[in-house]
Amino acid sequence: MLMADPRVLRDLVEQYEALSALHARDGASEARRRLEDIAYTLCVSTGTREVASALAAARSQMAMAKGEPDAPQPV
Repeated sequence: MLMADPRVLRDLVEQYEALSALHARDGASEARRRLEDIAYTLCVSTGTREVASALAAARSQMAMAKGEPDAPQPV
């Protein structure tokens, strides 16, 4: 299975979290569109279909890349 570069995943997760906070705060349609784009890219990058699974898989892959001994396996 191909895995995305952990740096790319970290950037996507950070963007998703920032856009989620922005959209929750002001509900701007531009933030929502960007959030949807990032969510899609996260799903494609992690081989998942739901953003919650994509975030979990991305975090797991980032932890495994750091060599954390108890890193959860990708979903």
